[in-house]
Amino acid sequence: MKYKLLSSLLLMAGLLSASVQAADWSDTSLSWRYGTKFAEPFDSKDISKNIYGLTHVSGYKYGVNFFNVDMLQSDSNDPAAGGASGAQEVYVVYRNTLDIGKISGKSLKFGPVSGAGATLGFDWNTKNDNYSSKKRMLVLGPTLMWDVPGHLNTSLLILKESNSPTGVSRYTYKTHPMFAIDWGIPLGSLPLSFEGFGNFIAPKGKDEFGGDTAAETLVDLALMWDVGATAGMAKNTFRLGAMYEYWKNKFGNNHSGPAGSGAFAKTPMVKAEYHF
Repeated sequence: MKYKLLSSLLLMAGLLSASVQAADWSDTSLSWRYGTKFAEPFDSKDISKNIYGLTHVSGYKYGVNFFNVDMLQSDSNDPAAGGASGAQEVYVVYRNTLDIGKISGKSLKFGPVSGAGATLGFDWNTKNDNYSSKKRMLVLGPTLMWDVPGHLNTSLLILKESNSPTGVSRYTYKTHPMFAIDWGIPLGSLPLSFEGFGNFIAPKGKDEFGGDTAAETLVDLALMWDVGATAGMAKNTFRLGAMYEYWKNKFGNNHSGPAGSGAFAKTPMVKAEYHF
């Protein structure tokens, strides 16, 4: 198991290194988020979590890379397996959006759309609670880039997801679609930006225990203040903000069924990030 983890981390590091070396531009940041109203399926208690993140975005000749790794530390209301201490989780997202216009050398701009592309990537996680998630997911599909200040992208992605929780050999869910949107919009001349993403995911068939999965909605909203620029630092060096996460039927667990209220999270957070 440890060798699989090591090889996965080395692969991620290699992808990040390659994107940095080939980048026309790049932005890397460290972040911290905290909230007290997190939720987990089959657990009715409010959970406090500290989330430490590393994010890298870079543009290269034919598109854009996005890489994010979150390290999540729960309190004792989300216990680790075999003990009262809080569970720990690592969740990794990688996306590569190929810009078809840049590849073909022809503009694909029409109306409010500034370009079109193809997005591919993966999600990867591991968590040390009793369920012991080991999610692996591949994504692929078309993306539209919209002509707005900052950025706004929409994608229709096909998901191929599997998991191997405690006591279950790797199980692959039904291939299913997801509509995804992500944005970062500056608010005029103010040192503020409205940012976030939304994932609207269709049911993925039966779960590994034979139960029906439900359609899933995950929306993260953030209002970020460029504190560093206000204090005389370079633009977007140090930022603070308020966030809100809405997650209905978390991981496809129906909140109206046995998973209960823990499958429906409504979580305010604070966030700080440093860009370098």
